[in-house]
Amino acid sequence: MNTQIQTQLPIPQHFNPNQVGEVWRVPYQQRAAEAEVWAKQHDIKPASLDKTRICLLLIDVQNTFCIPEYELFVGGKSGTGAVVDNRRLCEFIYRNLQAITTIIPTLDTHKAMQIFHPIFWVNAAGEHPTPAATNITPADIEQGIWKVNPPVSYSITNGDYELLEKHAYYYVQQLTQNGKYPLIVWPYHSMLGGIGHALVSSIEEAIFFHCIARQSQTQFEIKGENPLTENYSILRPEVLEDFEQRPLAQKNTGLIKQLLEFDAVIIGGQAKSHCVAWTIEDLLTEINQVDASLAQKIYLLEDCTSPVVVPGVVDYTEQADAAFTRFAQAGMHIVKSTEFGNWKLGMGHGAWGIGH
Repeated sequence: MNTQIQTQLPIPQHFNPNQVGEVWRVPYQQRAAEAEVWAKQHDIKPASLDKTRICLLLIDVQNTFCIPEYELFVGGKSGTGAVVDNRRLCEFIYRNLQAITTIIPTLDTHKAMQIFHPIFWVNAAGEHPTPAATNITPADIEQGIWKVNPPVSYSITNGDYELLEKHAYYYVQQLTQNGKYPLIVWPYHSMLGGIGHALVSSIEEAIFFHCIARQSQTQFEIKGENPLTENYSILRPEVLEDFEQRPLAQKNTGLIKQLLEFDAVIIGGQAKSHCVAWTIEDLLTEINQVDASLAQKIYLLEDCTSPVVVPGVVDYTEQADAAFTRFAQAGMHIVKSTEFGNWKLGMGHGAWGIGH
């Protein structure tokens, strides 16, 4: 059975592509009124009436990753990666309001004292590691190159420094054994309560406009609050247990179940090499445990995501591309946001198409 969906919508006049790389206040009440008028003009139905349910999963489209000069701007190879990606994402949302049932933005969420931030570690001279340029391995800890900063234990383990040391060493070992990236010391980023934590203004505006026009609540998903583990993926932390095999953090089982129940899940955001790739990897793991053919419901917006590239320091382009190749081989679709009308959405003989 093929289902025809309306042609793409025009982009509302309020959208300014030149503002995507800037931070500003969304005029909610004005946009809400406009969205309701827009829905009537273009006969946009409430999402509750959708027969085919499409989810747009937006990974960490936050100022900290997407605004030039902010803490971890994802420039990609071009140097303007996340800004260009987000222009396309905004246009994708506006043009396809009538087809997107639910938008799920994830929010990387941190405080200062976390295992991947500089304050957590010191060397023999009491100096913190240089962020973005320091990886910490089990050997580094064994040789005393880096150790846990003692005062941090007051805030995290109620003053039990030995306990915090044991966990940190075990954690770094687990990353190595599980084939993960080594522990990377990142600049302070996505700080809870700060401007960097907020969604990019243009994206927030587009999501809000969708929420009102389609009467579909935006579903925000928080990740990264646990001070003792990284959480690149929205679906699970890097390490689930502590050194005594007790639960440290948990998988986001509710979201996993929800994603697998949509007819299609479209994924974009930042960064392709880290939080996007890790989320998709975890989703694929869950899919393979249920039914490998479900991978055909996943669509990856290759023109709305960029890898971490710090010129002269690190370049994760190859790793990101290799991950996407792996996902495609598993049955997921690598697609362009501008070609939505030509996608074939669905699985096997039950596929439904989108036509103009």
